Amino acid sequence: MSEFEELAERFLTMIANERGASEHTVRAYAREVRSFAAYLGETLGKDAGIGAVEHLHIRNYLGLLYERGLTKASAARALAAVRSWFKWLAKEGKVAQNPALLVSTPKLPKHLPRVPSMEEVNRVLDSLEGGAGSEKKGGEEAAAWPERDRVIFELLYGCGIRNSELVGLDMQHVQWKNDAILVRGKGKKERLVPLGDEAAVALRVFLPLREAKLVAAGKGKLVHEGPLVTNLRMRGSDCRLTTRSVGRIVKAIALSRGLAADVHPHTLRHAFGTHMLEEGADLRAIQEMLGHERLSTTQRYTQLTVGQVQKVYDETHPRAK
Repeated sequence: MSEFEELAERFLTMIANERGASEHTVRAYAREVRSFAAYLGETLGKDAGIGAVEHLHIRNYLGLLYERGLTKASAARALAAVRSWFKWLAKEGKVAQNPALLVSTPKLPKHLPRVPSMEEVNRVLDSLEGGAGSEKKGGEEAAAWPERDRVIFELLYGCGIRNSELVGLDMQHVQWKNDAILVRGKGKKERLVPLGDEAAVALRVFLPLREAKLVAAGKGKLVHEGPLVTNLRMRGSDCRLTTRSVGRIVKAIALSRGLAADVHPHTLRHAFGTHMLEEGADLRAIQEMLGHERLSTTQRYTQLTVGQVQKVYDETHPRAK
């Protein structure tokens, strides 16, 4: 094993054990760092040391990624992983400085997500209150349990949580006394998110049905300690719904209610932030509820609302026509 590969594995072990990073992050870093370590071994030779790496090697590697057909976004992710690796190497005294800091991040086009209006989201939620399920598209999970599907929509939009956070919720995470839910976000960080009145009502309707299905399936032990949102057939050891199934459910309901075809769980999270900002919520409060580490991430919603204001101006002001 070359020094590049050895140090790469030590770095990845540190991330997995010490940082509390998510499995997705660990997998992404492993892919990028191992790929770059292999490139260094091929380019500099397996006997070369890590101190021989210069910023030009990193630039050439990014060029190779472009030749392979990778997008700027993919190259930017690779560079971020390499920067993190060399930051750790500098901290450990393996290199004098981080050469990746001399490499510019590829400029990415700013694609702002399309967000349904408040009226559109409310129309969908109101339709779910009546007990009408979604059309049977994308498999059995995208049909036949409207009470659960309403809970999914209410938590994604009403609480602004991520898809992965939704399926990770357990019964004990619902804090009825505090009108809040305890959410485990990225990096295993926890935060309390307010549980709105409509989401609470949806949960109280859904939970007795959930209990009945679990008991009927012989899994009564999960009633008070299992996952909050279960799958339709109570399959698996804990009957937990998957993020893929949530995506199918949201898309099926959105299409059946006249929303855009590109609506997915994260769209509802964007709608949460955008609509709160439009109604005058403080940006830092939104940041806290969404679990964003940086305020700059939350500020993207400011761009969304400015774009919507511009659209209204263009369509209505007499001097804009």
